Amino acid sequence: MTVQVVAEPRSRLSWSRHVTTRCAVALARLLILLPPLRLRQVLRVLSRGARPATATQALRARRATVSVSARCAGHGCLQRSVATVLLCRMSGRWPDWCTGVRTRPFRAHAWVEVDGVPVGEVDGMAGFHPTMTVRIGS
Repeated sequence: MTVQVVAEPRSRLSWSRHVTTRCAVALARLLILLPPLRLRQVLRVLSRGARPATATQALRARRATVSVSARCAGHGCLQRSVATVLLCRMSGRWPDWCTGVRTRPFRAHAWVEVDGVPVGEVDGMAGFHPTMTVRIGS
């Protein structure tokens, strides 16, 4: 089975934003190696004291993430979502971090959302049931 991957468009970033985003992507790469429950614990700790992110802030962080990482621009949804929340957290904000599955056809996915709306997801999110989330104040 072949799946066509369409990379997301890249944004031009300032030098400092590029470096900050690269750090978030690298840290996310390490964090996703943790067992799922440990990853959720770490993200819960990191979310403490943050203010809710707006959809614009979360989308800006997501676009920066896919601009510096080919993996995050493709099928690396877990790393992309973790890097996005880390980048938002660096500015004192936190979007909701979610992972979930759908059954027909089966697919697992990780994403960020604001006010219950997935941010930057072009693929249909219908049918996904969240299995693990880190919401602000949780």
